[in-house]
Amino acid sequence: MNNVLEYLEASAAAFPSKMAAKDDKISCTYGELISDAKTIGTMLAAKTEIRKPIAVFMDKGVITLKTYMGILYAGCFYVLIDPSFPGDRIRQILDVLKTDIVITEKAQEENLRNTGYDKEIIYSDEMLNNEEFKESEEVLRDIRCRLTDTDPVYCNFTSGSTGVPKGVLICHRSVIDFIDQFTKTFGITCDDVIGNQAPFDFDVSVKDIYSTLKMGATLIMIPRAFFMFPNAVVDMLDDNKVTTLIWAVSALCLLNRLHGLKHKVPSHINKIMFSGEMMPIKQLNIWRTYYPDAMFVNLYGPTEITCNCTYYILDREFSEDDRLPMGQAFANERVFLLNDNDTEIKADKSQTAGELCVAGTALALGYYNNPAATEKAFTKNPLQSMWPETIYRTGDLAYYGDDGMLYFAGRKDFQIKHMGHRIELEEIESVLGSVSIVEHACCFFDEKRSKIVAFYVGGEDKKQILDEMKQKVPEYMVPNILRCVETLPLTKNGKTDRKLLREQYENKTNR
Repeated sequence: MNNVLEYLEASAAAFPSKMAAKDDKISCTYGELISDAKTIGTMLAAKTEIRKPIAVFMDKGVITLKTYMGILYAGCFYVLIDPSFPGDRIRQILDVLKTDIVITEKAQEENLRNTGYDKEIIYSDEMLNNEEFKESEEVLRDIRCRLTDTDPVYCNFTSGSTGVPKGVLICHRSVIDFIDQFTKTFGITCDDVIGNQAPFDFDVSVKDIYSTLKMGATLIMIPRAFFMFPNAVVDMLDDNKVTTLIWAVSALCLLNRLHGLKHKVPSHINKIMFSGEMMPIKQLNIWRTYYPDAMFVNLYGPTEITCNCTYYILDREFSEDDRLPMGQAFANERVFLLNDNDTEIKADKSQTAGELCVAGTALALGYYNNPAATEKAFTKNPLQSMWPETIYRTGDLAYYGDDGMLYFAGRKDFQIKHMGHRIELEEIESVLGSVSIVEHACCFFDEKRSKIVAFYVGGEDKKQILDEMKQKVPEYMVPNILRCVETLPLTKNGKTDRKLLREQYENKTNR
């Protein structure tokens, strides 16, 4: 197998009349999905060359999925740009991408043009009604013959340390390698209905889309706006008999805090997987009370290694003082720890933290149009001197527990020095989250004032929080400043928006 479109083609042949995907407005069968994708692919093939980026300036939905598949049929790769992004962010991405084609809705044209984009725009609502272009099997066969499994499928932009977004480029072989293992490991089948939470420019959605297409399952796309109205989310899950959630941690926590499951407990859910941040045990245990027989999975992995590289299927109860393991590596991925001297930390050296590194087929091709950043993150394996082997340095710290499993220990750049001690902010967040009246927390370090700052959702008795913290961690790890908020702000990808919290704190402090 060399191309992810083979997933779609196999499922369309097996289940032509089955619902492939549905959003809050429309749905499509596998037969309709493949037919429309081929029509779009034929049209795009007449307008561009293979291996070119095509930007999709749209929200997620059935039309977006058809567009993705059409771009792949044209031999190109897709890049979703969220129309809600600030103009400067859109402009930066387009500058890096240098695409000649953007697909969008007519209503978004002015928004797009205001960023300075002056090249071709294709209207998504007119692509399938263009009499000039009809599906051409001959054209599509010729394109497929010219492609290889190392050609790109998609490019997802993440934040860059220089302030310029970095486009992570993932090829067909990497997606196939990961999705084959992912669906097998967690027993995803054609009977599953996957409830998509993630935006389509966030790699969590890659698991939703390609697990669905590979297995002939059904994808239910929950609009982002629904998460402000949790009853709408759980109604959509229940009405569509969703079985599988592959969500960001913050999305699961948000549904808890807004009491969505008190409105209704969707009865068909049997797999709940989460990633993106450390899952607060308190929030996890709430979900487990509602779904005692479901499979819960902690997933870890940065965008650069195609979704995830480790997983842990929960096999026991966890108290609020416990830490969830990152678990073990997926098959065909090598995950290991390096110390500051680039020496490997072995599993028998428990509790010794090192930088988590990954090798294997699932590694990204690199950062699009950014050789300097690629060279810095995708480096030669210092443990292998006999041939050139590329590894990805995640910048995350981890250690081996006494059980031989990996445990997350924070970011290298999240390590602070406070009162003479090196401290991981994630550890403070984890302990703070275990306090009886705290639901969720986020910490950062005020370097100027040498203070640990914590924003949290929960009760307002700060003395109780500090007293409980002092029973769990040394004095130097107790937050110096506590701010109680109604909710923690989220980025569009469902992660806690640390940057916004820091800005709010500094604005108030500097008044």
